[in-house]
Amino acid sequence: MATVELRFSAQPEHVRTARLVAAAVARRAGVDEAVLDEVRLAVGEACSRAVGLHRSHGITAPVRVVLAEEEKVFSIEVGDEVPAPGTTAAAENVPVSRRSVLAGDLYETDTGDGEDEMGLAVISGLVDDVEVTSDGTGGVIRMSWPTASAVALP
Repeated sequence: MATVELRFSAQPEHVRTARLVAAAVARRAGVDEAVLDEVRLAVGEACSRAVGLHRSHGITAPVRVVLAEEEKVFSIEVGDEVPAPGTTAAAENVPVSRRSVLAGDLYETDTGDGEDEMGLAVISGLVDDVEVTSDGTGGVIRMSWPTASAVALP
């Protein structure tokens, strides 16, 4: 089980680096070449969303990206430190289903023009296995893809 952790300041210019690292680690983990563009796009959307949330809320903490190669699965978690409204630091993670993300039921942000919801909808369209959680300490978007070892041979 290999894990790569990336932390970067909430600056838009660092999103490209996160996309490149994610694609390289996904390739090494055995994610199908045909899916690598989806990985890049999904990571770009998730990181852009986290950067936007940090900047709009004046948070100076870094955005964190964890890339993990597990048995038959490659997963990526993109985390921000923007607490969900009405929560405390002691609140438990509350998973938000993919359907809720598509319906725009995730907590509202100050981005103003729906960029947050649009980004989540794009991610949901790119990734079959996506989970969004948020609590009093921040939010996490967890995405995963099967690796070559997960493909059953006839």
